Amino acid sequence: MPGKSNLVEHEAPEKLLTQRGLFAGPSQIVSEDLYAEVKRGIADRERHRMMVHPNATVSMNTYFGRFPASYWQRWCVSPEVELELEVTGSGQVALVASDSEGETRTVAAEKVVGAKAQTVRLSAKIDKFTDGGGLWFDVTTADDSLAVEKVRWTVAPPKTVRPTAVVICTFNRVDDCLNTMAALASDPEPLELVDTIYVVDQGTDAVESRERFADVSAALGSKLRYIRQPNLGGAGGFTRGLYEVTEIDHAEHANVLFMDDDVLCEPEIVIRLTAFANRTTQPTIVGGQMLYLLHPNFLHVGAEYANLDTLAPGQVVEGALFNADLTGYDEETGKRNVQDKRVDAGYNGWWSCLIPSEIVKAVGYPLPLFFQWDDIEYGYRARAHGFATVSLPGAGVWHADFHWKDWDDWHRYFNLRNALITSALHSRFDPKMIVRGMAKQFATYILGMQYGLAATQLKAVEDFLKGPDFLSDGGVQAAADIRKLRAEYPETVRHPASEIPGFKPGSLPMITAAPTPKLIAPVFVKRLVNQLLGKSAHEAGAVPAGDAAWWHVSLFNTAVVTDASQEGVRVRKRDKELAVRLSKQGAKLFRELYRRAPEVQRSYRDAMGKLTSRDTWSRLYDL
Repeated sequence: MPGKSNLVEHEAPEKLLTQRGLFAGPSQIVSEDLYAEVKRGIADRERHRMMVHPNATVSMNTYFGRFPASYWQRWCVSPEVELELEVTGSGQVALVASDSEGETRTVAAEKVVGAKAQTVRLSAKIDKFTDGGGLWFDVTTADDSLAVEKVRWTVAPPKTVRPTAVVICTFNRVDDCLNTMAALASDPEPLELVDTIYVVDQGTDAVESRERFADVSAALGSKLRYIRQPNLGGAGGFTRGLYEVTEIDHAEHANVLFMDDDVLCEPEIVIRLTAFANRTTQPTIVGGQMLYLLHPNFLHVGAEYANLDTLAPGQVVEGALFNADLTGYDEETGKRNVQDKRVDAGYNGWWSCLIPSEIVKAVGYPLPLFFQWDDIEYGYRARAHGFATVSLPGAGVWHADFHWKDWDDWHRYFNLRNALITSALHSRFDPKMIVRGMAKQFATYILGMQYGLAATQLKAVEDFLKGPDFLSDGGVQAAADIRKLRAEYPETVRHPASEIPGFKPGSLPMITAAPTPKLIAPVFVKRLVNQLLGKSAHEAGAVPAGDAAWWHVSLFNTAVVTDASQEGVRVRKRDKELAVRLSKQGAKLFRELYRRAPEVQRSYRDAMGKLTSRDTWSRLYDL
């Protein structure tokens, strides 16, 4: 949709809205307790209004109810925040603060009697939260009820408000993408803060082909720019948004907010991320957090980093909540599971993440990695240039649970290859440590009869060693090649549990695992020797996903393993000849990686400027 750019700096409002007080989520599958917790009595919670009945207490000390004061004090220029709300009835509103240990104090309070649409304003200095703590409000009633609505947390505005563009990257998830677009269109206040919404469609099943697209497009109006391009993965899709903002629309000071197509979108995230980005002392990557779509009360992680020495992403920052029930309480302290301690992230996933255009100008565009580790690499590259990443509590979307995704997939190729590239670019890249870790991993794949996964790992190493020129097509050929390679290995195919090839219904016993061995090394050697000698404890059996560790699966000649997605099973069969062939190939390749690591590292570092340049992405986009 061509036309004049919408991306212009806006006149500052009298007060900058940092977040609204919401009392229910955007979907019926989301618990209202994530927004407002009824501690005593009865309260009726709607999206923008809450009725607190007599003799009740409601606390906004919840994931979406808190103002993340510690993060605002650490990263922003705002010395004070004001809470404004409208009340009708009688009761008390108290502004409450916590510290890094979760200890609370009342900052301000106001009682109202017989109020009719009365505005209550309470303010707090953001000055005692460096190591942690937040702000929220509690509502208490006695003999009367109290309605609360129009809740707003505001700070002093900047001189001008930066334009914001949302970028949705999609590939053959038409309904998911339309749902995300519709969610953004459904809430006028956050939508008003967005100048442009780029939908970058890389699929063969076009989003614009659906009847519903016309309705959603009309709701978004002139803000929508729908772009079709070849599939260049998440890196190519999201980078297109950065490219449009900086190269086409020439927005020197703009926020670019990435949004996955398959999230359950909380439109409020637009307000919270953009307000924070407008008040940071320096341009900062501001990340939204991920809650589990299948288990909506659970937070994935409060802040994470990658161990570049061991190629391990998703490491939990010390003190950060992880896999936490946000409506639950800590068993030891009895306190609500909230992020009181401030934790600093190494990077933020691109399920929802805001990147200022100034950072793009300073560090370049993302690498053409297709997907996997593109967000990690960009976060660490930005950090090397002095730009921080903040994973902002209370700014979240729901995304498919990671632990329900199977590791044995073609995606694993990109995870491994791009981990090597990122480590080569941003760490010491110790050959001994890298090779030792990968070889151990490879051996467990062989013992667990995951021959296709072992081949996937070797392909990743092999392509990494080809050097940076291998990335010249943005990963298109690599994506096709790895699918073709994996198709040669039968255990990579997922079958319905009711139709397992070679087995009749009821013929497979379910064999669960014994406790995890205390001494892993002797067990590893024993399993390896037995496989070489053709010995096994079980001829065939079914193994639940949770029991599919290598030390258990290696006891079988044939193991029918439940896929982590719970959508089917994989049939793993012992193949000594194949195991030996892959092992020899692996030994040769790991030796080459050890020998050539310094040379290949230099080649990637030397090519960084070219790979992340405007010219590279212009060529890939054929612009």
